Amino acid sequence: MSQNQTFAFAARSAATRPLHVVRPDELPEFLAGPGAVWAGWLTATGFEASLGELRLLPAADGGLAGAVAGFGTDQARRRLRFGLAKAVAGLPAGDWALEGRLDGPERTEAALAWLLSGYRFDRYRPSRKAAAPPRLVCPEGLDAARLIAMAEAEALTRDLINTPAEDMGPQELEAAFLALAAEYGATTEVIRGEDLKARNFPMIHAVGRASPRAPRLLDLRWGEKGPTLTLVGKGVCFDTGGLNLKPSVGMSLMKKDMGGAATVMGLARMIMRLRLPLRLRVLVPAVENLVSGASIKPKDILTSRKGLTVEVNDTDAEGRLILADALAYACEDRPDVLISMATLTGAARVAVGPDLAPYYTDDAAMAGALEAGAKTGFDPVWRLPFHDAYESVIEPGIADLDNAPGYGFAGSVTAALFLRRFVEGPRYMHFDIYGHTPSDQPARPKGGAGQGARAVLEGLPAILKL
Repeated sequence: MSQNQTFAFAARSAATRPLHVVRPDELPEFLAGPGAVWAGWLTATGFEASLGELRLLPAADGGLAGAVAGFGTDQARRRLRFGLAKAVAGLPAGDWALEGRLDGPERTEAALAWLLSGYRFDRYRPSRKAAAPPRLVCPEGLDAARLIAMAEAEALTRDLINTPAEDMGPQELEAAFLALAAEYGATTEVIRGEDLKARNFPMIHAVGRASPRAPRLLDLRWGEKGPTLTLVGKGVCFDTGGLNLKPSVGMSLMKKDMGGAATVMGLARMIMRLRLPLRLRVLVPAVENLVSGASIKPKDILTSRKGLTVEVNDTDAEGRLILADALAYACEDRPDVLISMATLTGAARVAVGPDLAPYYTDDAAMAGALEAGAKTGFDPVWRLPFHDAYESVIEPGIADLDNAPGYGFAGSVTAALFLRRFVEGPRYMHFDIYGHTPSDQPARPKGGAGQGARAVLEGLPAILKL
């Protein structure tokens, strides 16, 4: 991780304080039982056990005896993921243990939310002295190592997305990619600049050639036994829109246009850290979509690695171009499963908003495994269709494919169909993610965010029959 941030659970000791977690319908029982000594205080302060509501509990000597947090109603928890983390933000430093009637999934969500709440992005505020966060004793029966791996992976993804393009261009993304590989003994290859043309990655080269920071294809391999999984992540480190220049409001968040790359790197980190029994490959085409005399132009026709020709009707639909070459290359290796992740279309945001990760697959078994994984990983996803009736929309007539059909509808679907044209052989799944949290949420601060990675991790045993 770029900030050397660590995530850990505390060991229970005499100094560990209880955090009593109480549902509204349990409050009378709590006030008559474990919380009786504080019943007057809690009643006087209006404590109702709403989700994330917090009260610190005084000791007889004026110190701190513990705290009580509201767990809210079932409806409140459905409406606010990681809601208990609202209480964590108000706890002082020290070690805490959860007390209350929480089932296994509820304890898992609480523990993961606690870890994720510890994330900080202070790279550009070195003088800021962050207070020590409260630490949680891992609840009994949970897989602490797995939860820590999830938190560390999310921190890596957030760090990469949050870093501005000046400090996270193709070269810096490559450095982070190579550091991740070195940490887990993975092998790597990087193809840069004019070598992309020589080795038949014409669309990656075409999109990135306008930038003084050379385009490149990053390739990682890890694992010697088991089924094969290839992850492909869109690494557009900044997207001006090219000659179809974005307005300022559309360009302001484009440092996050490498969110697909950041997310697959986080997923790869979890897979390698947990030593899953599979053979992993990660491909990241890393470019900047800038403006210069070398920019691709509207109506240019590119010939892809696969041999399909593509009419460029919008230079701002560049992500699918670089992914197309990477997907075709991935299929040459004949993996069992191929997954792409990309901050690809605004249409996906219009369809499902920023909190859901929409995905596409023709494989019902993979979809079922992913949906189950989304629940256990607290990582919501939503399936959208590879709707075959729209195939003709992406065929311009003058070339095999159109990168930006002027259809006016189903922009995420037609982008997914475009990518599917470059996949032959493996079972395939594509994510059209947002990679950003627009406002502070419990355990999810405003800024970069991973989406879909934990759902995939949890679904992999069923998807790959591990």
